[in-house]
Amino acid sequence: MKLKGKVALVTGGSRGIGRAVAVAFAKEGADVVVNYRTAKAEAEKTADLIHETGTKALVVQADVTRKDEVQDMTRRAASEFGQLDILVNNAGSIAPAMLSDLTEDKWERVLDVHLKGPFFCLQAAAPIFQKQNSGVIINVSSVAGVVGTTGQMHYAAAKGGVLSLTKSAARELVRRNVRVNAVCLGIIETDMTEKIRTDPKLKDVYSSRILMGRFGSAEEIAPVFVFLAGRDSSYITGQIFHVDGGYGLT
Repeated sequence: MKLKGKVALVTGGSRGIGRAVAVAFAKEGADVVVNYRTAKAEAEKTADLIHETGTKALVVQADVTRKDEVQDMTRRAASEFGQLDILVNNAGSIAPAMLSDLTEDKWERVLDVHLKGPFFCLQAAAPIFQKQNSGVIINVSSVAGVVGTTGQMHYAAAKGGVLSLTKSAARELVRRNVRVNAVCLGIIETDMTEKIRTDPKLKDVYSSRILMGRFGSAEEIAPVFVFLAGRDSSYITGQIFHVDGGYGLT
């Protein structure tokens, strides 16, 4: 088991990518803290799936855009398990809008969740990792942050910021044996991408941009997170892993 004896905190772990990553970690022996903001029942379902693997799960409600809630969540995670080894900044939300209709409220909400949220989580987890002299942080970004996207300028801007945040954090934290990397995802089959995947016109447009000609599943991208969280990637930090079916090359 690649993560036996480790404790992971996965934000936005109630469903989709977060759930798949949390369960994949558990299957490799890690105890997992499942964060959610509003979807309590879904988060508890993730915890049930974790328990089925024989490892422990802790469900914690927290809004990642609230610094006090993030601090409390992180302290509780470390206190409950006596350690914290892995942080996955996955929580996200979308509010599609073209430039002419993009309100300040939408801009701020999406930037807060996707950029301020990872910053707060990094800031809360870093002292724990530094005290342990070990830790792994995996930030979830998107191909939108590399090539841009239509109708979600704020989302693309936030995800581009996550890439810079990752590289800067890697430089700062490496001296205490903390590794920081990012996974840059394409279109994965989750609730957030339902409109793209079910609207015939949008489906044709986006699938034609993917070299592999299909959307990815949460379960097939989860092993990348296991790799980055474990010892197999012990000499990797500050890197961006593109898991997008070739979307970013088109």
